[in-house]
Amino acid sequence: QCLLSGSWRSDSGCRMVVFALDKDNRFSGFYLPGPAAGDSELLTSPLEGSQQDAGLVPQPTFSFAVDWRLRETARTTVFLGQCYVDTNGEETLHALWLLREATDSPADDWKATR
Repeated sequence: QCLLSGSWRSDSGCRMVVFALDKDNRFSGFYLPGPAAGDSELLTSPLEGSQQDAGLVPQPTFSFAVDWRLRETARTTVFLGQCYVDTNGEETLHALWLLREATDSPADDWKATR
């Protein structure tokens, strides 16, 4: 059964810690960027999200947002994915992400999302 609560590590060395899911399958936690982020200003940042009910769906989908704690700029990343359980019971998260940086004007909007 896929439960997001606990500690997760990405292939790039980022670490995510998710606290227990509440009765509505919502969760909070924090995200620590890894060395691949290449930005020494990135600090441990809060995250909030939700997961499908693992009692209803054995390999549930999930989403969460990270509001980055930065000194100079505002950034938010959203993640959307699914938790998979292999034949050995090992849980793996597969996710896509979208990063948004604040811009000073609508003219710069085109370069604000990755």
